Amino acid sequence: MNLEHLILQFQQKEVKAYEKLYAMYCDSISGVINNIVKNNDVTQEITQDVFIKAWHKADTYNAKKGRFFTWLLNIARNAAIDYTRSKKYKESKQNLNADFFVDILETSKSLDKSTDTIGLRAFVTKLGDTCKSVIELLYFKGFTQKEASEELNMPLGTIKTRNRTCIGELRTMLGA
Repeated sequence: MNLEHLILQFQQKEVKAYEKLYAMYCDSISGVINNIVKNNDVTQEITQDVFIKAWHKADTYNAKKGRFFTWLLNIARNAAIDYTRSKKYKESKQNLNADFFVDILETSKSLDKSTDTIGLRAFVTKLGDTCKSVIELLYFKGFTQKEASEELNMPLGTIKTRNRTCIGELRTMLGA
């Protein structure tokens, strides 16, 4: 069965299509979420929420605007970031020591297997240092553009431009 047909069935609320898409993308989505929240139980909960949200909002997916996986990935990333901004998350982190906050992408070897499931390691490591820094903060650590601007000591407009440029480089590498 081709992906376009499967997505159409998903949009028409066919449970079998939901199950197949969940099986296809669950590990990748969980990997991205876990890179942001760093908690397996929370990751599983958010992953479930992401697929339920996608199910309810399936009619908003438009293939002309991008791939289904990218659409789903954005929902996941936003859900994980929303969780890290929640009061519940902040309270759970009050007693953690600084070791918890070690950089995710300090070296190309520090990307874990769950991230590599979606094939990012090979592509991100090919980017220049500035792009790696921007991508790391915005997509792997869940920083807002303003927070990344402060962290990297760059103007907000520069962060926005570099983000677009770096994502463009990744798209070129991926042939998308």
